[in-house]
Amino acid sequence: MPIDPCKTIGILKAMTESHPVRRRHGRGARERILKAATELFTAQGINATGMAQLSTVAEVSKRTLYVHFPSKDELVGAYLQSLTTSLSAVPPLPAQPATSPREQLLSVFDRKPPDTTAPLRGCPFLNVSVEVPDPGHPAHQLAAAYKREFARDLTDIARQAGVADPETLGEQLALLFDGAAARGTALNSSHTAACARSIAESLVDAALADVRPPSP
Repeated sequence: MPIDPCKTIGILKAMTESHPVRRRHGRGARERILKAATELFTAQGINATGMAQLSTVAEVSKRTLYVHFPSKDELVGAYLQSLTTSLSAVPPLPAQPATSPREQLLSVFDRKPPDTTAPLRGCPFLNVSVEVPDPGHPAHQLAAAYKREFARDLTDIARQAGVADPETLGEQLALLFDGAAARGTALNSSHTAACARSIAESLVDAALADVRPPSP
């Protein structure tokens, strides 16, 4: 039975409200704050997460929190920036010299959700773009930039494979990935990824079928 996200958020809030802040001294405060932001933004969203709750979970004082991140916007920006370095558009594959472009393209749909009983939250960049709808906001712009780069990476691999229209295939696969992530979040189901992968196989194989061998 799917877990009620409202109940999960309530538990998180109760935990942070019922326990006093344990302030830890020394180095690592910035890393703890970013870790807490990642956990809370993922579990309950950006707008539902306050700076007081963040300082509690990170075990730092509010003063320390604001020294590292003078505003919530700056913290959200750092959170997204950390995701862009940890979530490459096309995840690295095992060391296989003969890995084909087809396998690289399909590997995008093989990402496993976190091993947790918490509700699925899908793509963090899509979530941010929904929670921060202003296209001029730095957080929204960062999310949009990541999504454009995601499609470009897929396009580059499709181009390496020699397909006739790599831009179209890259956009199709990016749209398919995002659609599966959004639907999986709504249904709290990881099965959408498997369905998306089967569609991706059809798209990639059809594009590769049109590849002609180079002229002698």
